[in-house]
Amino acid sequence: MGKWSPADDAELATGWRLWLELSDRVWPDPSWDGTPADAIRQVRSLLAVCEEIRLSYLSETPRPSIALLQLLQSMSFVASFAVDLWHDDTHPLDVERAELLHGDLASFADHVAGVRAALARGGGWAELDRRPWGLPVD
Repeated sequence: MGKWSPADDAELATGWRLWLELSDRVWPDPSWDGTPADAIRQVRSLLAVCEEIRLSYLSETPRPSIALLQLLQSMSFVASFAVDLWHDDTHPLDVERAELLHGDLASFADHVAGVRAALARGGGWAELDRRPWGLPVD
């Protein structure tokens, strides 16, 4: 995962907001109806928030950070395969398809964890990604 270090307050605030948004939106929430399309709903929602964060950041700064923009854009790039594959699949999952969907979501979750780690290291809040006993939160 790339390195990032905020150059100004706008960049720090954007990184912090992205870090917070990435904390719990990868896996289906309790309202999940058991279909792949609904599982992907939360990922699509997260991608929409990432785009909102990107546009807001671009409107706030005359010299945007390439590293931060790359972290933001990596979200949609990495999620695109799973979103394209599952977004319109409204059939209940069987065991085989559940394993495939889980694998796709797990790959995206790994990427999200890497982005969160890069943001935490660069923003100076890496200790927030740890539980009191030292295990990673993600």
